Amino acid sequence: MRALRLYAPSLTGDHTLCYIHADSAGESCVNEVRTKITYAEAGTDLLTDHYSDKMTIVLPCGTGLGDGDFLAVEDGDLLLRWEEASGRFKVVKPGFLSVSARVSVWKTIRTAILTVSDKGSRGEREDTAGPELERLVTGLGGVVSGKMIVPDERDVIARTLKEWCGEGFDLILTTGGTGLSQRDVTPEALMDIAEKTVPGFGEMMRMRTLKYTERAFLTRSLAVICGKTLVIAFPGSRRGAAQCFEAIAPALRHGVEILAGWDAECGGHRHCR
Repeated sequence: MRALRLYAPSLTGDHTLCYIHADSAGESCVNEVRTKITYAEAGTDLLTDHYSDKMTIVLPCGTGLGDGDFLAVEDGDLLLRWEEASGRFKVVKPGFLSVSARVSVWKTIRTAILTVSDKGSRGEREDTAGPELERLVTGLGGVVSGKMIVPDERDVIARTLKEWCGEGFDLILTTGGTGLSQRDVTPEALMDIAEKTVPGFGEMMRMRTLKYTERAFLTRSLAVICGKTLVIAFPGSRRGAAQCFEAIAPALRHGVEILAGWDAECGGHRHCR
């Protein structure tokens, strides 16, 4: 679907193109001016006080956003999250929005991140890969509501993952323990809970990251399915985790949608509610 109109009476009325971002206080801004951002369906009367102090994105009839849904512009170049209580969007990822831009409504991907590190679990090393994965998955409509750091113990890793899968997370990202040392057992823990494997994730990570290091093929990163949860193992370094995430990002959301059954509901996430 397309954005039909961008209407902001306090900002000279209609816009054909604008830049949307958040300021240092987290408030939404349109072309550097702090402005509330909302939406309305085509045919709504915008000449009321409700819309007078806002930027209103006019969308096709029947769009409808639920609390926590994301409005994604051009596959996530700009990402806004709908807050039902306030009746406005929160800017998750800044970007440009124009009239006729292609937009989609994305469901929230409930996400958990497990950092696997002996030193990290003892407080002897700062976890940098976990926060980096959280930042990156947010750009795909992920909301992280589970975080933990555990030692490189196969049974502890597997038990934690199994519990999270049972809690209904759509996506679990692990970082650490994918190397060749005796303590690197994350892939084995994933296989302990696996109902299916998804080889393409690890294959794509290794193939794409070879341009950064000739040692990329040594990582044992992989992905498995447990119930309706996709579990993906990433390297333990911040840079390695980021590079591997970027390798799979173009298809990651689509994979989660298929597994969760959202893709069948909304026809290829053109309008996923």
